[in-house]
Amino acid sequence: MAGGRRGPSVAVMNTQPSSAGPAVAFRDVVKVYNGRVTALDHASFEIARGETVALLGPNGAGKSTAIDTMLGLRTPTSGEVRVLGLSPSAAVSAGKIGGMVQTGGLPEGAKVSELISLFRQLYRGKRSQADLLRLAGLTEIADRRVEQLSGGQTQRVRFALALAGRPELLFLDEPTAALDVEARRGFWQSVRTIAEQGTTVLFATHYLEEADANATRIIVVSHGRVLADGTPADIKAYTSIRTIRFTTGEPDPSVLLKLPGVMDVAANGDAVTVRSGDADATLPALYALGRPVRGLEVGGGGLEEALLALTSDDDSNHPSIKAG
Repeated sequence: MAGGRRGPSVAVMNTQPSSAGPAVAFRDVVKVYNGRVTALDHASFEIARGETVALLGPNGAGKSTAIDTMLGLRTPTSGEVRVLGLSPSAAVSAGKIGGMVQTGGLPEGAKVSELISLFRQLYRGKRSQADLLRLAGLTEIADRRVEQLSGGQTQRVRFALALAGRPELLFLDEPTAALDVEARRGFWQSVRTIAEQGTTVLFATHYLEEADANATRIIVVSHGRVLADGTPADIKAYTSIRTIRFTTGEPDPSVLLKLPGVMDVAANGDAVTVRSGDADATLPALYALGRPVRGLEVGGGGLEEALLALTSDDDSNHPSIKAG
């Protein structure tokens, strides 16, 4: 990852729609609410066609505002947003993008199948009814009325509606909220299926393992700014924190916390997990305690550690980073 704060992109935007251009061009975008709350602060990035990109950051980072802006639901205060070579509103009107957002309800009284059928008609039946029900895992509840749905089932209906037009670009804002483990697994399998068919996917999630497993690229935002942009491996490499796991008889966390580099310790019976900012110093000191250590494993820092480090540094005005 290269250091240094990135300035606004200097690439010249093509004003005509082109299949060769990026799926999304977000150029120096600012969004201010009520003249005083800055949700996006000169944010810039591009998303190539065919990518599956995760937008990550803490609550209030600007993720939902960015997605709403790309969907044409909000107008930036300044800067430029182009989607598939068009303005967001033009891309929506052309039926080229689909969105699954956190807000918005479903009309009561309608059956799941009826609602999906209506959306198919809006898009001239670009994707079959059976295909939509299957991709969203709704086949068995197609005749159920929407007011009878659970939160997870309602979320899956939103997913089906977002896919109805066979979009070239799909936005997903916290898409697996309210889904159980099995439903989440099925959801991401469906996302992989449509991605393999050429759809560009941009999603925001708090489930970091989902971003790690499903994104080809991650964009980290905080306080409305882009802090990091790269593959999951690139982002995880930002932090030097390592996870050390082992077993030992009657571990004493207070003693382990005093070892050099150790940040925190968790003990469950004889199983111990240590997070260290300097594993090279921690490991010799651990063995110097003279206690038996078995099944030692040292893992790289995960997305959670990297995001915590990045956003903590952001609070201290740390420069943004970009893989390359």
